Amino acid sequence: MNKFFKYILPAAVLMLASSSLVSCTGDLDVTPLDPSLQTVDSIQPEQLFNKCYACLAVAGNGGANGDSDVDGIDGGTSGYFRQVWNANELTTDEAICSWGDDGIPQFNYDTYDAGHPMLQGLYYRLYTTIVFCNDYIDKFADYNATMTAEVRFLRALTYYYLLDGWGNVNMVTSASDAGHQVAREELFQYVEQELLEVEPLLDAPEARSKANAKWGRVDKDAARLLLARLYLNAQVYTGEARWADAANYAKQVMDGPHKLNTQGVDCTVDGLSHYFTPYQMLFMGDNDVTSASSEAILPLLQDGLRTTSWGTALFLIASTWDADMHENPFDETATNGTSEAWGGNRARPDLVRLFFPRNDAPSSSKGYNTAVAAGDDRALFNTDGRTLEVETPTTFKSGYAVAKFTNFKTDNSIGSHSQFPDADVFFMRTAEAYLTYAEALTRQNGGNAPAEAVNAINAVRERANASTRNVYTLDEILDEWGREFYFEGRRRIDLVRFGQFGGPQATYTWAWKGGVAEGRNFPATRNIFAIPTNDLIANPSLVQNPGY
Repeated sequence: MNKFFKYILPAAVLMLASSSLVSCTGDLDVTPLDPSLQTVDSIQPEQLFNKCYACLAVAGNGGANGDSDVDGIDGGTSGYFRQVWNANELTTDEAICSWGDDGIPQFNYDTYDAGHPMLQGLYYRLYTTIVFCNDYIDKFADYNATMTAEVRFLRALTYYYLLDGWGNVNMVTSASDAGHQVAREELFQYVEQELLEVEPLLDAPEARSKANAKWGRVDKDAARLLLARLYLNAQVYTGEARWADAANYAKQVMDGPHKLNTQGVDCTVDGLSHYFTPYQMLFMGDNDVTSASSEAILPLLQDGLRTTSWGTALFLIASTWDADMHENPFDETATNGTSEAWGGNRARPDLVRLFFPRNDAPSSSKGYNTAVAAGDDRALFNTDGRTLEVETPTTFKSGYAVAKFTNFKTDNSIGSHSQFPDADVFFMRTAEAYLTYAEALTRQNGGNAPAEAVNAINAVRERANASTRNVYTLDEILDEWGREFYFEGRRRIDLVRFGQFGGPQATYTWAWKGGVAEGRNFPATRNIFAIPTNDLIANPSLVQNPGY
C-alpha cells in the first residue's frame, strides 16, 4: 500500500473518536477541522485509484497502526467494513457484543441516536470514501475508462450504504461541490443510474483468484449484483417494488462465471483426515487461491504482512473467538490461525435456532461438530462452556460462539503472520444472487415460491449439505438469508425489507431487542439512522430524519 495523504471532509467536519478495540476508551476530545481538502499535486492516477479500493479494506495509511483517513476517529474501529458490520449485525437477531465501548450497548439494544459515536464513524467513513472517489473522477476521468467505471461503482456502493442507513443525505459528486440534501428516492435514482451507466464499461465477468492481476477489482457482475440488491430493497427506499428487475439482474449473475463454491477439500495430516466443506472454505485463510475464490464478486483483500487492518478479516476472526476456543481438527491447541482472540461478538439464541429449532445443539462441541449435528455445513458454532441463552450480554460465554471465520488454510497451515490474517473478506458473493432471485420471484408470485425460486434456494442448501424442500414461504426465505449470510454484515437490511425490524407491523422479537431480555418492539423510525448531530451543526441546511 502506497503511503498516501489524508483528506478532511468538506461538509461534516466535527468528528467523534470511536472507542478502541476491546472495552477500552478512546480520546473523545474533538475539535472542528478545517473543511479544506488536503491534496498532493503530483499524485498519480494509479495511486488514487488504489486508494479508492483501499478505503473499503483499511482504515488509513501505514497499515493497521497507521493514521486513520478520518481525522479524530480511531483507525482501529472506524474502518468501512467493521462499521457496516456493527450497524447491520449488532442491531439484529444474529449478533451481540460483550464489550462496553461507547456505542456497543446502544447497538445491542437498538437505542442508537444522533450522537451515536460508531454510526458517526461509519457516516464519516462513507463520506471520506466518496471524497476520494470524487477526486479521482475529477482528476483522472479520462485516464482509463475501465478504471473510472470501477471508481464510479465504488462511489455508488458507498452511496448505497448511505441510502440504506440514513436515506435523506447530502449528495456530493465532485470535490468542488458542497452538495445538497436529497430525498431517499432521489438518491436511489442516482445510485441506479450510476450502476446502469458503468455496468457496460466494466470488465467482462471473470472468476478470478489471487493469481489474476485483477483479483479484488470489480467487473460487470459486481454492478449487476448491486443493482439486484438495490431493486430487491426498492420498495423500502422508494415505495415502489422492483421485483422483476431484482430477479433479472440476479439471474445474470447466476448465469455468469462467478459460481457457488461446491468443491470441498480433504486434508490429511499425520494420518488424520478432515474435510473442509465448500461453505467453510469461503471464510478461511486461503480463500483467495482455492476454489472458494470463484464465488467472490467483491473481495476485500487482506495480507498478513502487507495489507493489515484491525477492522476487516482480523475483526471477523478475533472478535468472534476467545482463547478457550480450539477449532483446528488437527491441533487442539490452535485457536483461530492468528494470535488475536478478543472475545466480543457471539450469537444470539435466535440465530442458533435457525439451525437448531428444538434447542438441541450439542452442549460441548466445536464448529465442525455442530454442523454435523445440524445437518447443515453452515452451523459453525462453538458451544464448549457456553450457554445458548444470552443471560448476561456483557459476558462472552453467555451465548454460543461463532466459529465461521478462521485464518487456517486447507492444507492445515496458517497465514503468513502471527497477528494479521491472510483471509480475504467476500464483501459481495454469488450466493446473494441465488437468494435474491428466489425472493424476488416469490414476491412476484404472491408469496408462493415458483419452481425457479425453489431450485435457487435448494442450490444454496445443497452446497451446505442441508436437506432440500419443494415449497418455501417468504418467512422461510428470510430464515435462509440468515443461515447463509449470518455475521456477514447484512442482516438488518433483510429484516427491514421483511417488515420485521421496527414498527407496529414487526411481529418478530429476539433476545434483547429493544433492550429487554425477552425482546420488545421499537418504532419504525429506527429503520433508518439519525443524521449525526455534528453534521447538522456543521451544515444547518440538513434536516434530521423523523423520530430523532
